[in-house]
Amino acid sequence: MSLERLKKELEKSKPIFGFKRTIKNIKLGKTKLVFLAGNCPKKFMDKITPYNIGVIQLKEHNAELALICKRPHSISIISF
Repeated sequence: MSLERLKKELEKSKPIFGFKRTIKNIKLGKTKLVFLAGNCPKKFMDKITPYNIGVIQLKEHNAELALICKRPHSISIISF
């Protein structure tokens, strides 16, 4: 279910990749939804969860997310 939601979000809006850019946009109020890879470091999860936004933990690892997003590098955090 959550992977299907990620694919729908990728179709309708531009994603933001990476922890630093995601945190910056959360603080600016631009981010409403965050997807985390299954092997995302716990320290990243702990810093994102206190904010009042939707956080979805995926089962797929960062290399699989790169294939889904058609990116040449691994992706641990995707936000919209």
